Amino acid sequence: MNQPTEKTRMYQYYDLIMVVFVTVLILSNIASSAKIIDWGAKLFGIPLAFDAGTILFPISYIFGDVLTEVYGFRRSRRVIWVGFAALAFSSLVMALVKILPGEAAWQEYAGQSAYDAILGGMSSGGIVLASLTAYLVGEFSNSVTLAKIKVKTGGRFLWIRTISSTLIGQGFDTLIFVTVATLLGVFPWVIWGSLVLTNYIFKVGIEVLMTPATYLVVSKLKKAESEDYFDRDTRFKFFALH
Repeated sequence: MNQPTEKTRMYQYYDLIMVVFVTVLILSNIASSAKIIDWGAKLFGIPLAFDAGTILFPISYIFGDVLTEVYGFRRSRRVIWVGFAALAFSSLVMALVKILPGEAAWQEYAGQSAYDAILGGMSSGGIVLASLTAYLVGEFSNSVTLAKIKVKTGGRFLWIRTISSTLIGQGFDTLIFVTVATLLGVFPWVIWGSLVLTNYIFKVGIEVLMTPATYLVVSKLKKAESEDYFDRDTRFKFFALH
């Protein structure tokens, strides 16, 4: 009987983590389109306002850390591209719904303007381009950073690589998303600084607070899957699924 190779080996929880990752990713983008939250406080004179997706989006980075830490960059890359495809498809669906004619009763109690104001962002070119670009750059930089630090530290000090990769990944993600979305008219320039600062602080803060939970999940997954992958000979190519 042939033994499973690295590419054909099956895992118990890999698919489940992928599903949760993609679900959180899509929900966070819908929430980002739907509402801007204001904490009613300021930091260095900048109001602490953020798009609602910020509440969920850091969780996708935590799952990204878990995927790379346990299964390695190549399998994490596959999940990143699946998430990209799912997010792009959800945006296409929202765009199709937007252009379809509304039923008369719905037009009375809700109307096209309500859809455009709340969910239109998911179907507009601006927020889709901003989200997809930021997602790819942020997730890949997060995964590569964690994988390389893991090799450098010999698998010790998990907290160093999860926090370091988040600082870099979320930095790219937040800056690209808010800047591109603002350039394309999704957000006004007057709240650009507030969105960048608040989103970044909140996302990194969530990662730090969730570090004990990340340790627990990683430890249990490594035991359950009998896997603790090190990307020692990995070629960090982005445009591949395997």
